[in-house]
Amino acid sequence: MDELDPFAQRTSPTARRPLLGLTVLVVEDSRFACETMRLMCLRSGARIRRADCLRSARRHLKVYRPSVVIVDMGLPDGRGEDLLRDLNEAVPRVSALLGLSGDDGAEELALSSGADGFLGKPLQSLAVFQEAVLAILPETHRPKGLRPVSDDQIIPDPASYRDDMSHVADLLEGETDGPMLDYVAQFLGGVARSADDRTLAEAASRLKQHGAQGKTASEMVKDLLQMVRDRITQKVAI
Repeated sequence: MDELDPFAQRTSPTARRPLLGLTVLVVEDSRFACETMRLMCLRSGARIRRADCLRSARRHLKVYRPSVVIVDMGLPDGRGEDLLRDLNEAVPRVSALLGLSGDDGAEELALSSGADGFLGKPLQSLAVFQEAVLAILPETHRPKGLRPVSDDQIIPDPASYRDDMSHVADLLEGETDGPMLDYVAQFLGGVARSADDRTLAEAASRLKQHGAQGKTASEMVKDLLQMVRDRITQKVAI
């Protein structure tokens, strides 16, 4: 529950809504990933709040203390492990901290930074999401007795994917220095893998290692920008 919210309704979890009564803060810059989380929280009974960067998350946490915080490891204004480390050391501590990423090595980094658990992208299984959260919650926050395990796959609205593509297009049309390209490659790769857009995921991977294919960074940006624009105009369906 949102422990500093005087209007929060204290409700016990049930077998079908195992996260009822909890408030989840998702620190994630992708609209597509956040929409997935929103639907999962809705199905699970939890309320969700969103922050799209470290600054926004820290501002939120000055006012509210959610029950669960899920932090993407790569954010536009810094690294998720910094926030995880701060939250792990805070007194009082948030009940449950989860790292979130699709990158190799991210799970080890999240756990070493103080996370109680980890969610890997792409995240589509409702059961995996619920079990990851329940596994690290205090016993008093878990539903009692047996409960059905859902094998539902959560598919967000494709409009959220186009929102992410528009965000990337705005970045690529601006000044693209080295750090910006690194962020775009990381962000785009994660979103593309979550949407099972393998062609775009491969292009993002090539950008991460720009120069490996014999093209300059500017040439790769031009090619990638056209692919992103095709997805915005729905010339390529996901």
